[in-house]
Amino acid sequence: MDDSPGKDSKRASRDWLRAQSRLGRRAAMPVVALGLGGTLLAIGQAWCVAAALQAAIAGHAPPLALLALFALLAVLRAGLGVLSERAGFDAGAAARRRLRSDALGRMLAAGPALLRRSHSGELTAVLVDRIEALDGLFARWLPAATLAMAGPALVALAVLPADPAGAGLLLATGLLVPVAMALSGLGAAAASRRQFAAMARLQARFLDRIRGIATIVLAGRAEDEARALGRAADELRRRTMRVLRVAFLSSAALDCAAALALVLLALRYGAGLASGALGHPARALFVLLLVPEFFAPLRAFAAAYQERMQAAVAAEALGALPPAVPEQPPQAVRTVAARGVSVAFEDVRLTWDPARGPALDGLSFRVPAGEVLVLAGPSGAGKSSAMEVLLGFVRPDSGRVTINGADIATLVPQALARLIAWIGQRPVLFAGSIRDNIRFARPEATEDEVAEAARFARLDGVAALLPQGLDTKVGEGGHGLSGGQAQRVAIARAFLKNAPILLMDEPTAHLDPLTEAEVLESLKRLTVGRTVILASHSAAAHAFGGRRLDIRDGRVAPARGVA
Repeated sequence: MDDSPGKDSKRASRDWLRAQSRLGRRAAMPVVALGLGGTLLAIGQAWCVAAALQAAIAGHAPPLALLALFALLAVLRAGLGVLSERAGFDAGAAARRRLRSDALGRMLAAGPALLRRSHSGELTAVLVDRIEALDGLFARWLPAATLAMAGPALVALAVLPADPAGAGLLLATGLLVPVAMALSGLGAAAASRRQFAAMARLQARFLDRIRGIATIVLAGRAEDEARALGRAADELRRRTMRVLRVAFLSSAALDCAAALALVLLALRYGAGLASGALGHPARALFVLLLVPEFFAPLRAFAAAYQERMQAAVAAEALGALPPAVPEQPPQAVRTVAARGVSVAFEDVRLTWDPARGPALDGLSFRVPAGEVLVLAGPSGAGKSSAMEVLLGFVRPDSGRVTINGADIATLVPQALARLIAWIGQRPVLFAGSIRDNIRFARPEATEDEVAEAARFARLDGVAALLPQGLDTKVGEGGHGLSGGQAQRVAIARAFLKNAPILLMDEPTAHLDPLTEAEVLESLKRLTVGRTVILASHSAAAHAFGGRRLDIRDGRVAPARGVA
């Protein structure tokens, strides 16, 4: 049926949330224990106050020991409250760290293929906002869910010897709270889902506009885009207020239940006092004083109920992330020979979006060890998709890719990563020194090895003109490098990694002719002795020699040699 994918997604998110809740209950046990301790102390305080009022009604001064006990219980209860808040915060912080590390690991394992399905702004919202929304699940909801049952039961047990009917009345009115919350929760879940969707749209729109701010200004669209962002922000405000409106409804239901219990008990004891049937006023005072304590765990439960709804919505995004480590078949291979590596595609088919047709439609070719293959063809022909399959970022729908005859699906990711060096169109420079950016390919490399990689990439001449040479800071907040210089950093990384397979995707696409010629010279030195696959529709690809494979619509077109 058409809605089966949606049902599967919801089922997966529920299973994920259930598994996370099981992990969080153990961390919540100290909060529950402290909360029950606070309830016991509150019962003791109510008894002290009832006894003191009974003495005052009888015309006697309350005993000093009774007042001292009340003060001691109040201090102990305040201390338990502070410890409970701290334990809840620690449980939430630990869960956020674990979830954020897990989510980031799963995104990194999916690689760039994940960006074909999700906007980078949405992924940022998952890592930041949706995980933050789960804080309340671990810090407040899980302890509150247990205390909502154990706390009122403890108070009812304390009331039972004093007034069995009063205990029954408290339990009856307390049962109204979860019913009202369940009714309001239906609307809360939908409102939270719409709020998160509006927040993700705003973040994605804002990120897109920041990336294209130069185009927006030059096109004279700055004011229009500012108004559009304002409308998106206003939509988020309205949806947030709807979430709060639904949350207030559940709080109002709890207040009504507490007021009803208090009124019914007051009428009961007032009638008994008027008729003289009330034997011991202290018992009535004790029960009346425990009404707020009976509903206090339920009030905390109602306040945390919204956290549960938000967690359910956040789980839909987190549960949909790909697994952190691809599942390995029983015959998984740990590694392959590191030298003399051949690559083969065998009838590989891949579809990113069924509406746009297949990206790869039965692609087959073989690259013998130490040879160069140029994948040529127009944009959208499938060159980059073939690269992503070989990099292990996405599994083909059918067919297989082999390295020295071993299916890459049977290779552990670490083994596959050691075999391949990658140079793309726009190298990423991380905040740090040029030396750190080169060493990113092999962190254990020595200083001499890093310097040698920079020399092979002809980066040493560039570094000599910079303020601190290879130690010059680049990336965000650092020294700016040109496109050709950044490409040389990527080449130096590949030299340092010294992998037997070299993949290049349009490595000179955004360079001027002079810089392109210089970069090509370094790239040709890098290809010596390696199995090379180059994706390009540029005439510069002829400089690498080797064999040319024309790709059209994800299939191999008749090949011709490269002059």
